[in-house]
Amino acid sequence: MASAAVATPAKKTRLRRSGTPSWVWALPPVALLALVFLYPLALVVRQSLQPDTGGTSIEPYADLFASEAFRQALWTTVWLALASTAGCLILGFVLALVIAFVPFPGARAVSRFIDVFLSFPSFLITLALLFLYGTVGMANGLWTDITGAADGPFQFLTTPWGVLLAEITYFTPFVMRPLLAAFSQTDTAQIEAASSLGARAPRIVRRIILPEALPALAAGGSLVLVLCLNEFGIVLFTGAKGVTTLPMLVYGKAILESDYPGACAVAVVNILISTGLYGLYRVVSRRAGA
Repeated sequence: MASAAVATPAKKTRLRRSGTPSWVWALPPVALLALVFLYPLALVVRQSLQPDTGGTSIEPYADLFASEAFRQALWTTVWLALASTAGCLILGFVLALVIAFVPFPGARAVSRFIDVFLSFPSFLITLALLFLYGTVGMANGLWTDITGAADGPFQFLTTPWGVLLAEITYFTPFVMRPLLAAFSQTDTAQIEAASSLGARAPRIVRRIILPEALPALAAGGSLVLVLCLNEFGIVLFTGAKGVTTLPMLVYGKAILESDYPGACAVAVVNILISTGLYGLYRVVSRRAGA
């Protein structure tokens, strides 16, 4: 075993001295990345600069920025993403706090379920909400059975508030996961000392737990903001009338209007916004140690 451990660095040294430049080994993965990702992205950018009139022009972008539909879609995307992120931060912090610091049977099972929940597709959560609060869902059905009314009172899923509820429901575990990891490293001795000195739970949370959780909150919130900005399945499956986000605008222009240059221009703008937010997420995650 010892000789094998000594031989490993020697083999690496011989590979470095074999005469093959290190950049040669990077060519296959870079070529695969270029073929699978960069080439299609380049086609999207090229298509966005080729209007139906022919030639190469920024006309699709000029038409896009002058469009009221684009400005409305951008505003809807931004406020839904910000509101969903705020809701996820508040709800995720409270739930993670309960799971981490309030002993109850099944706390570990709930924590494990959160890991599984992260793998669920977003449309599955939307379908569950439709079964519960849809026009013919369980809640409306129970109401009509009890009162004899023709329609139930729960009609919010086809509005922006339904999209907001679905996004908060789906993305909250993305905030809880880094919070639970941060809470697992919290020094409980400080909490016990503060409690023994008479500090109440709100003050302990504000003075001890919250400062420790801020990096995890920032990392989780940044990730949720990026995901909400690009969410398509939830908006589509809720069938919310009048809720057009940037991904929905791409879908409408490409599939319904056959305006491919316009759809590609919207997609490029969405990519630029998402890339900028992802860069912010990476900076926050690095500072948080995530």
